[in-house]
Amino acid sequence: QVQLVESGGGLVQPGGSLRLSCAAFGSIFSINDMGWYRQAPGKQRDLVATITRGGTTVQADSVKGRFTISRDNAKNTVSLQMNSLKPEDTAVYYCNADVVYVVAGGGRVRNNYWGQGTQVTVSS
Repeated sequence: QVQLVESGGGLVQPGGSLRLSCAAFGSIFSINDMGWYRQAPGKQRDLVATITRGGTTVQADSVKGRFTISRDNAKNTVSLQMNSLKPEDTAVYYCNADVVYVVAGGGRVRNNYWGQGTQVTVSS
């Protein structure tokens, strides 16, 4: 009923910038928290940053001062601006959203969704 579609990954040199975007599609009533997570090869998936519907953000210590998360509630999108990228930022980045959607008959269901992942590689 809901799909998250990510874009914006790629290859960038150390010190460079990338912007990731994620859009939610479906019979959406509202979206609570949205966020970005990342998973490097052989490692667990870790939180990068989250943002509430009201705009309160939480960021991992490793990205503070370099990454900025933002969202557009009207468009059901969340973005991650990544500056001063380092090789250790290399990972697959996943969008996440806590979504309330409308089902047949007008009821509402709350569920958590993940995007398909987008590769970010920081290398010279």
